[in-house]
Amino acid sequence: MQNLLIIGAGRSATVLINYILEQARQYNFFVTVADADLSLAQQKVHGHANGRAIWLDASKPTDRKDIINRHDVIVSLLPPQMHLDVAQDCIVLGKHMVTASYVSKQVFRLGDEARQRALVFMNELGLDPGIDHMSAMQRIHQIKAKGGKITAFYSYTGGLVAPESDDNPWHYKFSWNPRNVVLAGQGTAQFLEDNKLKYIPYRRLFRQYRIVNIPNMGEFEVYANRDSLLYRDAYGLTDIKTLFRGTIRHRGFCDAWNALVRIGLTDATFPIVDSDQLTYHDLMEAFLGISQHTGSVKDRVAKMIETEPDGEIMKKLEWLGLFSKRRIKLKNATPSLILENLLLEKWALGPQEKDMVIMQHVFEYELNRKKKKLTSTLIMKGNNGSDTAMSKLVGLPLGIFVKLLLLGKISTTGVNIPTMPEVYEPVMQELAEYGVQFIEEEE
Repeated sequence: MQNLLIIGAGRSATVLINYILEQARQYNFFVTVADADLSLAQQKVHGHANGRAIWLDASKPTDRKDIINRHDVIVSLLPPQMHLDVAQDCIVLGKHMVTASYVSKQVFRLGDEARQRALVFMNELGLDPGIDHMSAMQRIHQIKAKGGKITAFYSYTGGLVAPESDDNPWHYKFSWNPRNVVLAGQGTAQFLEDNKLKYIPYRRLFRQYRIVNIPNMGEFEVYANRDSLLYRDAYGLTDIKTLFRGTIRHRGFCDAWNALVRIGLTDATFPIVDSDQLTYHDLMEAFLGISQHTGSVKDRVAKMIETEPDGEIMKKLEWLGLFSKRRIKLKNATPSLILENLLLEKWALGPQEKDMVIMQHVFEYELNRKKKKLTSTLIMKGNNGSDTAMSKLVGLPLGIFVKLLLLGKISTTGVNIPTMPEVYEPVMQELAEYGVQFIEEEE
């Protein structure tokens, strides 16, 4: 019997756990789900004969190593900063490791040791990163196999609210980690355009967005992801002229989010002393700083961010309640945490509401002296507020790969992302059975 350990039973774990427990009966796996919240792990395992739930504080090295040592494959769904500890344990104890997170430089450096010990460390195996890599590499390899030369590659993904559940002026609701949404884009975005390196610092990121057309859905905004250049070598596109990866949002979102950035509400670097004694109105007035202007706080904020007091941006800020006399309920909280807490209320996805994931790849290439363009688009909606498209598209690739690994069908060792046919062909083939289908248009 092959033993699998899943560390972390949060929102991203549900579909993975359900899938792998279904497979466990057929293939005689045993699945352990470990979490610091034992009741949460027990809910996810739900008394399955091939599974068990255990308590684990993953920050305690001795307990963590003891549990890891009893299993063959480890799936880490911990916060990204904790993957390195798990990876180092897996190297010492000779265990395979799988994550949905971006590969850190520290984990990447373990590649030689993992290969020497014939260990599989597969990362970036969710939606984005994950399905984006696999679906793109399928097309890249197909184009190259025909003799085509890829000159430009654009890749966009967005976790959005489905049109039938879109009832707020931001046209957005949470289907994933709210903290990641609030802190998105911090740093400097890097990409390649017409053989020139391009950089967009955070303060300008949400002002410099692209407009893209999604078939049968209309126009959307796309802002640049942090580092598209990382994938030039990973995708085998070393001589490409344009490489851009970005995040999809509805029209009007980026300008309004840019206002929050300019005000300072996405700042996670300092606590606001006695924030629980302030109202949101007080907070907005405080962020005006030294002001010579008269008028309402709303009018002065509009002047500060250079927008119309009665325009769409200010309407979105007002809808959030940022000018209300409601008291902030968090003590000594950072601005970003205050904003996150407010958005959790305003952008909640209701029990019967649906999310939507859009992913689009655009390949421009030359073949037989002709210029061609291939657009490949995935649109998938969830069923309700708990059975979301986002949870499926993060959990299923992980589950399918873990099954393949437990069955001995993966031979690529070392620290990798899923860009090789051995991984993407069977994973994408099974994902299609769950409705993950890309619609393609070629020009």
